[in-house]
Amino acid sequence: MEVKDVNILIVDDEAELRNLLARILELEGYRVFTAENGTSALKKVDQEIIHVVITDVQMPGMDGIELIEKIKKQSPTTEVICLTAYGKIADGVKAMKNGAYDYLEKDSYRTKIIPLVAKAVEKSKLQFEVAYLRKKVQGEETFGSIIGNSKAIQNAIETAKKVAPTDATVLLTGPTGAGKEVFANAIHNASQRAQQNLVTINCAALSKEILESELFGHKQGAFTGAIKDKQGLFEVANNGTIFLDEIGELELDLQAKILRVLENGTFIKLGDTKEQKVDVRIISATNRDLKEEVDEGSFREDLFFRLSMFQIELPSLNERHEDIIPLATHFLSLASVKSGKPILGMVTAYEKALLNHHWRGNIRELKNLIERSVILEDSDQLTIQTLPFNFGQSFPSGPGNPETLKAIEKQHIQKILTHTGGNRTKTAKILDIGLTTLYAKIKEYRLN
Repeated sequence: MEVKDVNILIVDDEAELRNLLARILELEGYRVFTAENGTSALKKVDQEIIHVVITDVQMPGMDGIELIEKIKKQSPTTEVICLTAYGKIADGVKAMKNGAYDYLEKDSYRTKIIPLVAKAVEKSKLQFEVAYLRKKVQGEETFGSIIGNSKAIQNAIETAKKVAPTDATVLLTGPTGAGKEVFANAIHNASQRAQQNLVTINCAALSKEILESELFGHKQGAFTGAIKDKQGLFEVANNGTIFLDEIGELELDLQAKILRVLENGTFIKLGDTKEQKVDVRIISATNRDLKEEVDEGSFREDLFFRLSMFQIELPSLNERHEDIIPLATHFLSLASVKSGKPILGMVTAYEKALLNHHWRGNIRELKNLIERSVILEDSDQLTIQTLPFNFGQSFPSGPGNPETLKAIEKQHIQKILTHTGGNRTKTAKILDIGLTTLYAKIKEYRLN
């Protein structure tokens, strides 16, 4: 957002001060509106997108304290700077309790108003951005909300876009924290079922008995504690989509029931004898190698083939190096607004530390790290002092020495292969990369 696109509203019953402030800010390039009282100010906030309001405290009728409270209710993303008389610090404190960004004594506004407005504008911009992002997440999380320009993530997005409008089952694979649920939401919202329910359940989070009841429901008296009929998630998702996260954790008998839904759209509630019919699209996800699970007999082959009509492997964050800073910037915007701290960016050393780190927890780890840094940071830029001890020391500093990085990667992969006795699946899991990626690395580095 350029300065000329920023709207400032000055509210003061003294025309001389009001006009002088307007002139100072117009010379900085801001678009300035003025109002002589609280009632006129609220009308202007209703008519225009106002980023920052500068208001006097002492005004006839509605005073500045009351005005601040009403502005924050009417336009939560608008920041308010309060002007107080000399020695009236109590007024400023009261204003901030009502939601003001900061206060300024009138006798010092000439030297302090411009930098203070600039900081308030930055916070307002963050508020606007996060409000927009929240609206997208709540109402229409689509492929446009997936951040990243790396080839690996773009290939996954293109495949998902093609399958989304159909009713085909989708199996999302990849390491924990790679964004499988985000993809599931995007696929649903780009489908013909977007106006219907998307129901999500983590199959690893519940015991077998509870999971069966959650998925298919139960009749009253089906087991101890079943005091009334319960609707299952497949019923809730009827005509919509169900997302079965960590599906590799399902017991074999539950796998058979999922297969039945896929084959003829029916299931039987616990304690019931009557079939129920549903029309549900199934999206599933796992960080396991289901082909190996099939070979070991712990996952049904027929269910695997039905679930994996379209299999989309999501890359680990370590495989999409160029996306780390854009993702970090996105999470910084969200965390800054959530914490109420206008942090505007990251120092170079902080960015280098992110780029040097080996992301075992993937995107989820990055998000948590940024939130931690925002809480600890005292300046308007994230600094390395907010990072955990020894963070970012997994690889040599900076991406500028690819040969050294490749040598370390080759050595590390060989070490894990030796540790697992050459088991590719276990090696990929330890490394937090996809099996396909591991085979490509083995071929590239000519490993045994």
